[in-house]
Amino acid sequence: MQLKAIDIGGLRTPNNVFLAPLAGYTNAVFRDMCFDLGAGLTFTEMVSAKGLCYNSKNTEELLYITPSYGGIKAVQLFGGDPEFMERAACSEHIAPFELIDINMGCPVPKIYNNGEGSALLNDLPRAAKIIRACKNSGKRVSVKFRIGLSLDKIVAEDFAKMCEDSGADMITVHGRTRDKIYAGEVNYAEVERVKCAVHIPVIANGGIFCREDAENLMERTGADGVMVARGAMYSPWIFAEITGGPQPDRRALVLKQLDDTLALFGERFALVFMRKMAAFYTKGKRNSSALREQLFMCDSVEKLREMIELSLIHI
Repeated sequence: MQLKAIDIGGLRTPNNVFLAPLAGYTNAVFRDMCFDLGAGLTFTEMVSAKGLCYNSKNTEELLYITPSYGGIKAVQLFGGDPEFMERAACSEHIAPFELIDINMGCPVPKIYNNGEGSALLNDLPRAAKIIRACKNSGKRVSVKFRIGLSLDKIVAEDFAKMCEDSGADMITVHGRTRDKIYAGEVNYAEVERVKCAVHIPVIANGGIFCREDAENLMERTGADGVMVARGAMYSPWIFAEITGGPQPDRRALVLKQLDDTLALFGERFALVFMRKMAAFYTKGKRNSSALREQLFMCDSVEKLREMIELSLIHI
């Protein structure tokens, strides 16, 4: 695929292959790792606007940026109330960030039933108010959304135009409807229609697990770039693959991830998080089921380290 910089309201990314915001995964260490592997832009996990307004400690921890991070600092906010979204966007918590991405695509029932995430696909006037409210922060704003709630409720083109008219500097389109969650084929035609409908950068998302998937998504939609989500959870080195960068020593890379996670978050978090990540990294490999079972039996970081060294032989 053609690599190029993306201009987001004057912010320029080094390339057009982005890491998606992933709840429970895109912490500071994982973002740094993916950026170093070639991701042109990374985002925090989705952060609750109300949580920030109420000074939730757990919410604030999601915003940590390592001093060594060299990319554009981007946060994803979610919420359904324009007032809370503006307060959060203008708060001191968000001051270090250059780009605010608004989640208007999360399909999870808890989020949807609260009038947030993909529920906003059914309420364009409120979605527009939220975008304008976040723009009052003076920061660049992007929006991530799905093509619709279901196949009989496709709104992608109109929603994209609304985002642009409301001041969004970039949009990311997940080419599935809310009811499909992460199953089924990506609807390339709807993403292409979005690209033809607006003048701001359009990033395509959905179904990228290898370089060929990224190239296919770009070619069939005409999008300006791609965003990798679950593919990065299984293989963070996918960014080196797509961008043509050097492939890392995977064992050394994951052991560094373990060490950095331990140093930043402590042993309890590092053990739970890295057991989960190591299981992802070994999925589909020889004896992967047995390896994952052994990984989840590790009760200390040192045992996990030994197990990673063994299991990564098969990655």
